[in-house]
Formats: sequence, structure tokens, C-alpha cells
Amino acid sequence: MSAAELSVDDALTALHASLDERRRPEVVAHLVWRAVGGQLRLRERRVLGRVARTASRWNGWSSMSGDFSRPVGGGRQVQAAVRLFELPPVDVDTDDPASLLDFSAQLSESLGAIDARRLDFLRDRLNREARTAAGIELSKRQYNRRFRVTQRVAAKADRLETERTKRELTLVARAGFAAGIERDAFVADPWAGCFVAYLSAKRKLRREFTLSGRENPYDEIADLLFRRCVDNPHTDWWMIAQVWPSPQVLSELSEARRGELLGRWWATMRQVAGLLKRVWSASEFDRATMIVRRGNDSSTWNLLCGAFNTARAAWINTLEASGSTGLLEASCPGKAMTLIAADLAAWHRSTGGGLHPDMGVWARLPLPWDVLDGVAACTRADVAAACVEAGVDPVSSGWVRARPAGAVGAFRPTPELVHGVSIADPVWASVLRADGVFSGKPAKDGREHHRLPAGIVISELPERGGQAPK
Repeated sequence: MSAAELSVDDALTALHASLDERRRPEVVAHLVWRAVGGQLRLRERRVLGRVARTASRWNGWSSMSGDFSRPVGGGRQVQAAVRLFELPPVDVDTDDPASLLDFSAQLSESLGAIDARRLDFLRDRLNREARTAAGIELSKRQYNRRFRVTQRVAAKADRLETERTKRELTLVARAGFAAGIERDAFVADPWAGCFVAYLSAKRKLRREFTLSGRENPYDEIADLLFRRCVDNPHTDWWMIAQVWPSPQVLSELSEARRGELLGRWWATMRQVAGLLKRVWSASEFDRATMIVRRGNDSSTWNLLCGAFNTARAAWINTLEASGSTGLLEASCPGKAMTLIAADLAAWHRSTGGGLHPDMGVWARLPLPWDVLDGVAACTRADVAAACVEAGVDPVSSGWVRARPAGAVGAFRPTPELVHGVSIADPVWASVLRADGVFSGKPAKDGREHHRLPAGIVISELPERGGQAPK
């Protein structure tokens, strides 16, 4: 069924599903039109209708995925284990790490292992005498094969848990706790639901390769829907606060709700800080510049930084709304800085710019996870002093206060991006992506990338040695 044929209930269901996806804002706007279009005023219909119509560009097709990468379950490993152990059909949720680990424990028990996580191939296998004593009547070869497949099930459980956590934190970094909003609550308040779905879609947009910074996700459509929420005396502000913890939204919550939200953001900040510490300890970063070096896992690091900074900003917002900013006088962890590509850093320098001013603040402060662990002290006064030394306004930059709201943005159709570069249409984008253009790697057949025809790339590109990339 196409979006144009959806009923109001179906449109709301699709909007709720989009909270866990990465649909283009114009597609979400079209669903909003189907859900509440009949209740809009004339001016609102014109504004929303103009945006919703852009969903049909290129017949609604895009070269970019409409979802974040989802972890692959352990079905293949479980099937291999069932076949090798000659088991009857098993009741294992192959998408649940805990269920996979329980299954691995059952397998390891039959192999004489005490702990499913202790499956070192050199240390934990039983020799012939130990197998005989345990009543295991298997040849060495068959025992080894079963031991290895049990290892793979346990290892898959660990990888699946890691990948699920990374995806959850990706959603937190982009849209707060939107993915955890219950369907019944979402459908019960269509205006709040539509606002949450649209703003989430805007915040999930991919980063464009540009020197001008990110656009404000709170645009004219978000503002239209938010004003409807303000006019509704029964608005579910708690649902909106999961995604948009602005001062106005938080002021509508009860003290108990603000306290609950404060605790959730603090717990998220602590969780992500622990993961950042692990990556930091296992890598070599240039803290002064944060330019990517060979061997740096920039994808994981930048994902974690995004989640940490989102949680930190929301935590400070909630502290202010609760009148508890005095806590920052005792402990005020700084932001975490993302890694930057070397060519983008060079582009900044070639245009007369340099490192982002926040980098100087980051370099002057204790690492945020050390502050949260109590290993290092860092107060709001310390952060403010570091901002002054680095030439950064501590308030407008969001280092010590909630960042002030920016101007309402204008809607712009989602560009087709290939590694952050804007491309004229999705067909060209698919061709360039398949050929590895802008990836920083050689063409897949080993040849040099050809210079692109004029008009395909519609954004500026950094230059290397005075020559635009080929």
C-alpha cells in the first residue's frame, strides 16, 4: 500500500515505526499529511503540502538506506550447532544475545566445559582421559568440531550484544529516547506523535560534507507541529521530552517526571563514557587536533561522542529546568570531541579556518569519563575558564549551560549523499558509491577514478594540492 492510500491509523502506525528507522523527513511529512492533514488550517496545509510533495521526487526513490544498519542474528551459527550436535529443533531466539549465550552454555556443558565464556581452544578442551571420565564418547576430531561451533555461538552472542548497543546509541545520539516510545502512547496523541516523528527524522539526517555546519533540525514543519502541541491542553509532554528536552517542554513536566528524565540521561551518559574510555585506551589519538590517524576506529568513536554529547546536553537542560544547576559547581564533565578527516581539516585550513574552537576547550579539560568516575575534578568554573582561554563563549557554545535555541530553519529536500558529498540525483549517487568515489580508497578495479562530468556533484569539495578530487 502506498503512502497516498494510507488511512489515518495506518499513517500513525507508519510514523511510529519510523522512530526506529531513518526515513527522509519529506517522507515522514507525507505520512504526517495523511495522519493530520484534515485538521490543518489553510496556511498550515500549504506549508506542509509543499514539503510532503517533495517525497515523490525521483518517484520516491533514494540511493540511501531508509534505516540504520541492523545487527545480523545468530541463525547461521545456531543451525550449524544443531546440525553438528544432531539436536532436535531448538527454541532459541537468534536475535537475542542472552538466548544465544544460554544455548552456548547448554552446548558447552555437553562438552565438559564449566563456563560458556571459558572456551579457549588451547586451555579449556578436555583431553582423551578427561572426556572418558566425563562420559563423552566422541573422537578427538568430532569433539574439536563441536567445541569450535560452541565457541562461534558464544562469540556471536558477544558481537550481537555489541552491535545492538551501538545501534541503540546511534538512535540516542540522533533522536534521544524516541525509539523507546510505546505505540499506544504515540497513537493516543497524534499531534505530539507527528512532531516527535518529524523532528526525529530531521535529526537523523546524514552529515553533509560542508564548512557551514549543520542545519537546525527544528524547521518550519517542526515549528508548525509544535505550535499545535502548545495549543492542545492534553499534549503528552513526557513523550515529546524523550526527543526534544527543550526548556519549554521540560517546564510542562512534573518534578517527578523531570527527575526520572534526569536519571535516564545521567545513566546514559555514564554508560557511553565507559565505552568511550575503552576505545580511548585501545587507540592512539592526537588530543590536540583529533584528526584521524591510521588504525583509529573513527566510526565507533564518533558514534559514541554523538551519544555522549546528546545525553550531556539533555542532562544539563533537565538540571536547569529542575533548578539544580548548582550540581555543576561540584562536577561538570566536558563534551567529547569527534575525530575529523584529514582532508576536511585541510579544507578548513585552506579557506582560512582552522580547528573548531571547541577543540581547545576539550584539550584543556580532564577527560569526561575520568570526571564521571571521580578520578579527576572538573567544575563549571573550570569549564568556563577553559572556554575563556580557548576563546569560546561558555554559554552559547553549550559547555556550561543549555545551548540557546537557534532560528527556525527552512525546509530543504534531503540531498543524495555519497560519503557526505551532495550528488545531483540518486542514480548518479548509486553509481559513484558502487565505484568507491569519495571513499578515500582506489577504484575497485585498481584504476584511478575518472574526473566527474560537470553537474553531478552539487556541493563544494575540498582541494588537495590545488586540485579538486577526481
